[in-house]
Amino acid sequence: MRTETIFRALADPTRLRIMRLLGSMELAVGEVAQVLGQSQPRASRHVGILCDAGLAERRREGSWIFLRAASDSRGDPAIRSELARLLALLESNDSAFGEQCEADRQKLADIRDARQAEAQEYFAEHAHDWDEVRRLHSSDEQIEQALAKALGDISLGRVLDIGTGTGRMAELFAEKADHIVALDKSLAMLRVARAKLQHLPTERVELVQGDFTSLPFAAARFDTVLFHQVLHFADSPAAALAEAARVTRSGGRIAIVDFAAHQREELREKYAHARLGFADAHMNDLLEESDFEPRPPVSLDDGEIGIKIWVAERRPHAERMTG
Repeated sequence: MRTETIFRALADPTRLRIMRLLGSMELAVGEVAQVLGQSQPRASRHVGILCDAGLAERRREGSWIFLRAASDSRGDPAIRSELARLLALLESNDSAFGEQCEADRQKLADIRDARQAEAQEYFAEHAHDWDEVRRLHSSDEQIEQALAKALGDISLGRVLDIGTGTGRMAELFAEKADHIVALDKSLAMLRVARAKLQHLPTERVELVQGDFTSLPFAAARFDTVLFHQVLHFADSPAAALAEAARVTRSGGRIAIVDFAAHQREELREKYAHARLGFADAHMNDLLEESDFEPRPPVSLDDGEIGIKIWVAERRPHAERMTG
């Protein structure tokens, strides 16, 4: 990150406003344009300059482009931290800039409200299906408590929440993680998750579109990988776990919450479940084949279908084998 490039990128009040916005939340480029009161092409030009300087980064989700402050993988995080501090100081001491930033935050509140309304509409359309499946197993609260206990009180480090859905797992474990990547294949679910998680600091949570059979991450990037009610959608659970193993560091952990083996065939047809749960022996085999060391599972058996929580540790030699 060259000093002259950074200062050239910031030598415009609009780009200063954008950087201040990105300190609050991740935004679609169209949302940036909405806040700035500019056309999308004009906003995109400013965004491009910030990205070229390494101060921001773009990510495509379908036809949308989302913008966030640059992650630690780009440039010097200390520079970005000091830049955020400087922008806050400027806002406090420059009344005109401060008033503009406050007006921008008011528009951000409208965007948050719009996202929440969209999420509620999606929930309303699908609530019946979700409620019907939930009635078959233990309560969400019981499952979440059991999962938190299984993971223990230690820091989760860098977390990958595969198939984040509504973003509930990312929300639940945000305080225990250094950073959470919430991944989902569905654009609709990512928008629901974004609404749920938008109150969390942008440096704490990142949303990414992707498939569990081909994760868009480097090897050994994560300390903890979560599959919460996701693996039964996999045509090949072994392939999904092999990918999860690839991105889990040596000594890291995987936690899988899913149905115990059952015979409810209607779940295949109504809800596209590829697997009717998992027997412990089968899951242990899958984990060991992916170089995880399984622990004894946790069972929740008070519903029509049992819930299992499997936690396993990445074997120390596995990282070298797959690297």
